Amino acid sequence: MDENERLVGSEAGDIERAAEAALRPKRLSDFIGQQTVRAQLDLVLAAAHRREKTPDHILLAGPPGLGKTTLAMIVANEMGSSLRLTSGPAIQHAGDLASILSGLQEGDILFIDEIHRLARTAEEMLYLAMEDFRVDIIVGKGPGATSIPLTLPQFTVVGATTRSGLLPAPLRDRFGFTAHLEYYEPAELELVVARSAKLLGATMDAEAGAEIASRSRGTPRIANRLLRRVLDYSQVHGDGHIDLASARAALELFEVDPQGLDRLDRAVLETLIKRFGGGPVGLATLAVTVGEEPETVEIVAEPYLVREGFMIRTPRGRAATLQAWEHLGLKPPQSDTLFDG
Repeated sequence: MDENERLVGSEAGDIERAAEAALRPKRLSDFIGQQTVRAQLDLVLAAAHRREKTPDHILLAGPPGLGKTTLAMIVANEMGSSLRLTSGPAIQHAGDLASILSGLQEGDILFIDEIHRLARTAEEMLYLAMEDFRVDIIVGKGPGATSIPLTLPQFTVVGATTRSGLLPAPLRDRFGFTAHLEYYEPAELELVVARSAKLLGATMDAEAGAEIASRSRGTPRIANRLLRRVLDYSQVHGDGHIDLASARAALELFEVDPQGLDRLDRAVLETLIKRFGGGPVGLATLAVTVGEEPETVEIVAEPYLVREGFMIRTPRGRAATLQAWEHLGLKPPQSDTLFDG
């Protein structure tokens, strides 16, 4: 890839991120779905307002694309605070975290995405910062090293994780409020799609919105991405109005089937069935055969396939269900060991 191609790819990514950011709700009252989390978070923020103090530290857990980053931004907006964003993989050393913490102002919201991927030394520093609002800066090395305590202003950590089980207990216990985000129902996603279409200045039939929502895997981020691609299709091949026919044609073009399965999902199922007779097969072997990293298969494809009953995990590996065979239009073997999803 030459320099021009890299620039074009970067610009395209920037446009996508800008479009996604424009669709984010700014206030809790505008946030669709997650009624229990919204009610709980509203109480936490209202109590903090009444006490005129910063809110307790907040942990947002759940699959990707359900609104964890959006909720962190909403917390900052509702509190009238500045938002500082970073991520666990970006903080490789305690010094990285110390630099971020020392730059915080009173009442700031520090959002740490993928917080379960923090380096261990940074975790230990964060414990002290969250609990006592201070950090110890080590100056020098060896016997002559000196610890200098640094007092921090009151701030709130909002942590986001897709794998809460990987969070160490001491870190998890320092969050005063933990929210677990759930996948969206189709009716909720229809509201998300309708709102986003309006913000994009697009006109859309209700049936088209329902079609997009039904193929969005219970995830608002995917719903918004599919909406933008359907809008592209309707503008290129029509007058820009999104109807059911243009929605279905666009989704077929981008290889999203009526059950929401995409190219990777079908590749995983076809590999399981056609190469390994339905399984079980180990994750590493499955990923190599599909041509993806094991983490990609495990995090991107597997949760939806398992949740929808196309695949199951067994002690010996992943296996396709009867539903998967039927979905691919294949005749399942006559076997007592075939899994019924």
